[in-house]
Amino acid sequence: MHEHDVIVVGAGGAGLRAAIAAQKAGADTAIVTKLHPVRSHTGAAEGGINAALREGDDWELHAYDTMKGSDYLGDAPAIETLAQDAPEDVIRLEHWGMPFSREEDGRVSQRPFGGLSFPRTTYAGAETGHHLLHTMYEQVVKHGVQVYDEWFVSQLAVTDHDDPEDRRCHGVVGYDVKSGEIEGFKANQGVILATGGPGQVFDHTTNAVSCTGDGQAMAYRAGAPLEDMEFVQFHPTTLPSTGVLISEGVRGEGGILYNEEGERFMFEHGYANNEGELASRDVVSRAELTEVNEGRGVNDEYVHLDMRHLGEDRIMDRLENILHLAEDFEGVDGLVEPMPVKPGQHYEMGGIETDENGETCITGLYAAGECACASVHGANRLGGNALPELIVFGKRAGKHAAGEDLGEAEITTGRTDETEPGEVDSPVSLGAVDTADEDAAADGAAVEADSIVEHAVESERQRVNHLLEKDDGVQHAEIRERLQKAMTENVNVFRNEEGLKTALREIRKAREDYQDVYVDDPSRTFNTDLQQTIETRNLIDIAETITLGALARDEFRGAHWRQEHQERKDDEWLKHTLISWDEGSPDLWYKPVVLEGEDKTYEPKERSY
Repeated sequence: MHEHDVIVVGAGGAGLRAAIAAQKAGADTAIVTKLHPVRSHTGAAEGGINAALREGDDWELHAYDTMKGSDYLGDAPAIETLAQDAPEDVIRLEHWGMPFSREEDGRVSQRPFGGLSFPRTTYAGAETGHHLLHTMYEQVVKHGVQVYDEWFVSQLAVTDHDDPEDRRCHGVVGYDVKSGEIEGFKANQGVILATGGPGQVFDHTTNAVSCTGDGQAMAYRAGAPLEDMEFVQFHPTTLPSTGVLISEGVRGEGGILYNEEGERFMFEHGYANNEGELASRDVVSRAELTEVNEGRGVNDEYVHLDMRHLGEDRIMDRLENILHLAEDFEGVDGLVEPMPVKPGQHYEMGGIETDENGETCITGLYAAGECACASVHGANRLGGNALPELIVFGKRAGKHAAGEDLGEAEITTGRTDETEPGEVDSPVSLGAVDTADEDAAADGAAVEADSIVEHAVESERQRVNHLLEKDDGVQHAEIRERLQKAMTENVNVFRNEEGLKTALREIRKAREDYQDVYVDDPSRTFNTDLQQTIETRNLIDIAETITLGALARDEFRGAHWRQEHQERKDDEWLKHTLISWDEGSPDLWYKPVVLEGEDKTYEPKERSY
């Protein structure tokens, strides 16, 4: 058994920043990650990092833009923490050697992004995430953080008290991809989940194949609620053939969207009369699909993004990577012709319920980054707010897990006097098919930490042995493909009740089929078939929470559009959706949004761009 004070699961932006903060706070810290850190999906982030750095801008404006972008479902303490901490954290990155793009006078460049009232997005060409990873990985190495790379964490070691708020997380179980060994990792002070998003729930996504919602699913099954999972962001500019992201930086620099008739439809059809292409992402994605659905799409599938007018020098200086992506995947030269783009799944606004310090309702369990929900983004994330979320809340989670006093959190986790039960009309049974297959350790508080971890390890070994010894049944790829197709067809940008119920039926079938899943590759070394089979179970859990929340929320807010409910209902729905795993069954409940900030209360207004 490996033993450390703080264990960070995942080595993207949030995981690296959490590990640095915990180690610098004096904790013996280790990272356990299924990918080498610089292969993490943060490396695919192109656009930039929002921070109020210049005269004329301030954190209050950043906070207001973020709250407006969230369609007033963000929690003010988390939003204000992001806006207040981001400038200092961006400057720290620059001091660590982050190669930001610069103006001629030497200042860090900032450009406009969708939904921002000031050009506050710092960037490093069109490869901001790539440079962010390398910059922080250098600090991880410098500070002596132990990295267990290519270790796939598949289970948390958590006590099984009846009330999740009485439970404690003592560590994790890891599968060594190189050898096939399954071992325990004991955390004396805390486990921080930084495992990224669940993009592989959909078949057209900007997310890497590694983004399978592992942390969210493990925390969910251990008793931590998932919050606002119905809010899924579909980025307006992805390449049609692959889902590869085309940065919002293209539109930030002045790129223009056209339909098949050559109309600049964001203005000419009234989708965003003031901001046009730089409206928030949910607005632009719906506009593009409306154009396609009404017969004005190119080849009835996509629209055109044109940046030719920016000139070769500007494109090569700030957007060179975009040229390579368009050429490599679509055969299009962005210097001489427009690029085809369409919406694709990009980001999960919801996640593991946390406070602004990254702490969940389970003692010793933290989450940060896309897998977490504080909630900063509410119903819609602004472009350029994901990367500051990683560094701000990764840092705070690392410090808090290491024992540093960050003050009392203003955001509550778990059930309180203000929470209320929810209900939803599902056409099928929900949750586990076999409730005996659970992940919590046995015997609650009576078991010592070592025994909790050892029990979880033994449980996982038995599960893996069963999968490897079974020689027939259903392969995970069949289940995953049907799941992804159902989610893409029915839980996409445009949603309706019948489609959501169809998705729930398909998810139930996936759960039932998974009971007969087997692994075709019997080997122990680099068995990707085994790893992906375990990941598919996570995707099923996450798909169900997304769809269940979408069916329950009968309003139109942010990225969540319902055909039958075309208005935002502040009198009914200024509240977060929470789903808890209750002995194998999803339990739906709600808590109010926190709109009271440090010095002001954010009053919901009509959101227009």
